[in-house]
This record gives sequence, structure tokens and C-alpha cells, in this order.
Amino acid sequence: MQTSDLVVVGGGIVGLATAYQFTKRCPDKRVVVLEKEDRVAVHQTGHNSGVLHSGIYYKPGSLKAINCRAGKKAMETFCAEEGIAHEICGKVIVAVSDADLPALNRIYERGQANGINCALVDKARLAELEPHASGVAAIHVPEAGIVNYRQVCERLAEKVRIAGGAVVFGAKVTSVHRKPDGVTVVSSGGEFIASQLVNCAGLHSDRVARLTGQNPGAQIVPFRGEYFELKPSAYRLCRNLIYPTPDPQFPFLGVHFTRMIDGSVECGPNAVLAFGREAYSFFRLNPRDLLETLTYRGFVRMGAKHWKMGLGEMWRSLSKAAFVRALQRLVPEITADDLEPAPAGIRAQAVAPDGGLVDDFLIQEADRVVNVCNAPSPAATASLRIGETIVDRVAPRFV
Repeated sequence: MQTSDLVVVGGGIVGLATAYQFTKRCPDKRVVVLEKEDRVAVHQTGHNSGVLHSGIYYKPGSLKAINCRAGKKAMETFCAEEGIAHEICGKVIVAVSDADLPALNRIYERGQANGINCALVDKARLAELEPHASGVAAIHVPEAGIVNYRQVCERLAEKVRIAGGAVVFGAKVTSVHRKPDGVTVVSSGGEFIASQLVNCAGLHSDRVARLTGQNPGAQIVPFRGEYFELKPSAYRLCRNLIYPTPDPQFPFLGVHFTRMIDGSVECGPNAVLAFGREAYSFFRLNPRDLLETLTYRGFVRMGAKHWKMGLGEMWRSLSKAAFVRALQRLVPEITADDLEPAPAGIRAQAVAPDGGLVDDFLIQEADRVVNVCNAPSPAATASLRIGETIVDRVAPRFV
């Protein structure tokens, strides 16, 4: 049985950023991070496309908007100080037709309200920025960037250890016992006693929240995002980041082109229901997870509202030709021969009982615990600021 001041559940970027910020704020306290896998950043973080988001999409004043802006600056500083490769390369958000212009203008207005360095550009300027992109107008966001978040996590874990903390692998949490004087966490890697617990379990955050005795108020529904990547001969088709104007009724950004920090170019993702919280391919299935999703009234209500879009996403999952057609809306020259399969990712989307998709970060507090119940994109960009926000809530408990 190990003792510490704080236990953080989850070795993804939000959990590690929280542990790191705790070591800075409370250097005389000890933190232990519990991760059920054999290394950090295995799931959402390790499958992240590596974009440093500007915060242009988010509702002004929301946790997403506030934490993204501050978190991006903190991430850039951290990467510069730690020698982690990153680049501020810029992105374009493209209106492929006149029908997209009202939504594009709303995004631009949000960008202005959030203090984003961005500009509306015409077709000619778009062609200068991304010669192979097709659209009638676009928003140019010069401050968007790219980074490898797995490397960030590895460095965060290292700094936690240097500060006297620990990152324990193979430690899947199976039960949590809150007591007046602390919390006992039982895991496959042993038992851990601490004064406080922070749940950053990502895909399993709602389950861990329930283990702490809290109702998260929403259930995680896993959506798989499938990708292709350009063959090197087609890298010329994308200079930096090319995004479509997103559908305001749907929380996903649509298929897009992302130049990665290693020079490769990723294309995607679509957004299909995953048949398990860690089902990274179409034919993988976790019966417990799938049954839990299909019988959840929030999912049923969400499906009734978005079924048509869901069928389209599923078709793109099964048909490469359909996926290529979606990409051709942005870059008409692309062909199926330019693409090869790339690893998929899974997004932990919190869905409310009424079928609404929880759009903002969701952090719940209770005696001895803080549960991060929803941390969708831009959580990786904002992670250092999210960690600071969580520590703002935890640190006073040690006074």
C-alpha cells in the first residue's frame, strides 16, 4: 500500500498536466499518477492529430475558450523550454460554397470575440495560402500550430518523477473508498492512500466518477475517428492545416488535412460510433461497452436527432471512395491512390440523458475528489491550463 497526498487517475495529457502543475504549486506534497496501460498517452492523447488549436471555434467565455487560449500559450512555452518540436504554421477554415458563408462568418465573429489573430480571406488569398484547396472564401488563422503530444506527455511524466512523484503503470482502478480523512484507491497495481483524488480517466471518466460515489450527469459514448494519410508523393497537396467550415449542429469538425510535426499529412477523421471504448477498428467489439451505449437513453435520443449524419459517417467508414469524395470537397485533386490507411482514434464524448452532446469541459467536485467528466478537443492544447484549473480547486484542500 502506497501513500501520497494526491492520486491522479489517468496517464493521458490532462492527468499528467494536472500532476505536473500540482508539483509546481505544492512542491512539498507528493503526487502519484495511476495509468492502467504500460505507458503514457495510449488512448486519446496518443491518437491526437497534434494540432495546437487557437480557440476560434468556442463560445466566448466558455471553459473551452478560456482554457484553450491560455493553455496554448503555456504549451508553446513548455515545448520551447523543454526542446519539444513544435511549429506555428497557421491554418485555413474553408467555405467550399456560398452555403457555408453564414457559418464561416459566425466562426470569424467568435474568433474576434476570443481575441484570435484571424482574417477573412477571399478565393485568391486562399489559393496563395493553400494552392490546392478549393473554396469561395476562408478564415486564415496564422497562430494555429502543430506538436507531438505523446512527447509532451513523456516529458510531463519525467518532470513529475523528478519532483518526487510517481507514475504507476498497470494500475486499473477497480474501486474507490472515500473516508473523512482521505481516500483509498484499489487498482490492479496495488492500493493507494491519499488525501485527495483527481479523475482524469478520459474514455472511462464516467465509470471512475461513479466509483467515487458521484453521478457524472452524462455518459461517455465513444466515437471512432478514422484517418488516411497522404503518400509522400502527395504531400504537395497540403502545406499546413486545411479545415472545412464545421456543421454548427454537430460537435465534430469534419474531415480535414493536418500536416504533422514529422512532415506527414493526415486526412480525416470521420466520426462513427465505436463498438467499444477502445475499439480502434470497425470490426473490434466490446459487448459490455456496446450494450451500455445502445441502452443509454441519451444515446437513443441523440441517434434519433442525428441518424442521417450518422449513416453518412458510417458509409465513409466502409467506403474509401466516399471518404475520398469528402476530402475532394476541400482538395479536388486528391485521389484514392494518394491515400494509405492511418491509425484511428477514439473520442470520449459525454452525452447527457436528454441526448445533448456535452460541448464544454465538465469538472465536478465532491469531498476528497475532483472528477473531470468531459475533456474533448481542445483538451490537449489546453491541458496545462486545465491542469492549473484543477489544481486551483485541489490545492486549497491541503491548507
